[in-house]
Amino acid sequence: MNETSMPLIHEQTVRPEWIDHNKHMNVAYYVLIFDHALDDFLDEIELTREYRQSANCTVYVLETHVTYIQEVHEGDALNMYVRVLDCDEKRMHLFLEMRHRDKGFLAATSEQMIMHLSTKDGPKAAPMPENLQTNLQKHKDQFAGDPLPKQAGAVIGIRRKS
Repeated sequence: MNETSMPLIHEQTVRPEWIDHNKHMNVAYYVLIFDHALDDFLDEIELTREYRQSANCTVYVLETHVTYIQEVHEGDALNMYVRVLDCDEKRMHLFLEMRHRDKGFLAATSEQMIMHLSTKDGPKAAPMPENLQTNLQKHKDQFAGDPLPKQAGAVIGIRRKS
């Protein structure tokens, strides 16, 4: 059961050492798995480690918002999905979902703003090459007209009842 139309980008199994005193995966490892999925996505759009080294460029995550929806446990197989919400010549706004592979439930989401940087005189924000921009735009276009995911654009704060 998978209720997302986003492309699968990464698969990961919850390791025993990632379990905390509450007997579920610790929050730090959700972020680690999202980071592994981001690495795979960057490779897919040709923003590889080899490119970054040869072009003296890199990327920084400027902001990330993680929502924890349903706990996962040791041995659970997880599938990671990605959607490009927006992009321009220097930035990509991504939305990632973590789903339980066998049960299909949404375990967590991560919304990220990522900046492309030149490392020659910096780091300093720099435009991505045309092929990277094209690859990002293709991902974004897959969801043209689709509503934003429920968790996207969320603001953190205590909601007060009137």
